[in-house]
Amino acid sequence: MGRVQDKVALVTGGASGIGLSSATLLAKEGAKVVIADFNVDGAKEAAERIKAEGGEAVGIFLDAGDENSIKEAVEFTVEQYGKITVLYNNVGSTNLQKDLDVVNMDLNEWDRLMNLNLKSVLLGSRFAIPHMIKSGGGSIINTASMAGFFGDSIRAAYGASKAGVVNLTRYIAAQYGKNHIRCNAVAPGLILTPAAKNNMPPDVLDIFAKYNALPYHGEPDDIGNTVLFLASDESKFITGQTIQVEGGHYIANPTSPDFEEFMKKS
Repeated sequence: MGRVQDKVALVTGGASGIGLSSATLLAKEGAKVVIADFNVDGAKEAAERIKAEGGEAVGIFLDAGDENSIKEAVEFTVEQYGKITVLYNNVGSTNLQKDLDVVNMDLNEWDRLMNLNLKSVLLGSRFAIPHMIKSGGGSIINTASMAGFFGDSIRAAYGASKAGVVNLTRYIAAQYGKNHIRCNAVAPGLILTPAAKNNMPPDVLDIFAKYNALPYHGEPDDIGNTVLFLASDESKFITGQTIQVEGGHYIANPTSPDFEEFMKKS
């Protein structure tokens, strides 16, 4: 207990999934948490559950595609708790019907994802950093994605936006480290959030499992615990990094599982 005692955290996209796990773990370990989400009812319900378990949290509305909304969320956090020392830029989105290959993607979807997935990280950091400097430093954590490191047959805009998050993380770390501000990112692989469980057929989950180094899928707390570590002083000498939390899905030669099956049949 107390790994982030007296820290003040703003968690965007915190009403469900990875954001909810992170907010809950941060509060459990002593942080005061503002949960900001477009689903404001979900954010408020999450805050009430945290308070019922003895934590300190409040839920507010956030439209991460709107600059003023992001600024208001940061300012609310400072007004509510006197400072902001942890910012978790977690909001992200994709649309598999519109975010296709380079030739066929909807260009409006490209603009939407660059604004929502990448510019929101820039703006959240832009508004939080001056407050962090005043309070002696802080930790900024961004949700990237393994899609930011590898190509795929679809989701070109999503992958490009997340690659931007990876490099923006380095820039923030380099520019504000002397102000005692660290900036890191987490790159999840497939995580069994409620959305993934509800939208991915078992056969698709089996395909992912085939290529994992570990014999199981990730859970929201696998990311939440990484966020907690990066928010805490345990990671005080880590900055500019993107931690890949993906079960070893990408570490092997991609032909390895198929080659193993071939060898079994030989």
